[in-house]
Amino acid sequence: MISLLVQDRCTQCNRCVDVCPTNVFDLRADAPPAIARLQDCQTCFLCELYCPHDALFVDPDVDRAAPPRDPAELAAAGLLGRFRRDSGWDEWQGDPQYANQHWRMEEVFARGRDLAQQLAQQPPAKG
Repeated sequence: MISLLVQDRCTQCNRCVDVCPTNVFDLRADAPPAIARLQDCQTCFLCELYCPHDALFVDPDVDRAAPPRDPAELAAAGLLGRFRRDSGWDEWQGDPQYANQHWRMEEVFARGRDLAQQLAQQPPAKG
């Protein structure tokens, strides 16, 4: 589950907001996005994967929110950006140690998100 947005690493590119399939984040004017709906996080790691500045940390525990973590501690342990690195993303692309590219499915996830939003706007079926 998403557990941390490191404010001083965030450049407000809002890629996390764009890729989140369950709209966990809220945009804010002149500030990093807010983790607004923690309970909706599916622990899909897309926000962490797409963050080019390693400003997000998703704890792999899908059942409950993790206790607050120290950003410096996470950085020192190599946990910030680990999912991007291990997936062979961005600057890690082409490195034989990190060659996994199966997560590059932004178009598929975007279509799924659009469909979910359309379905959410439809009135409930009468039955």
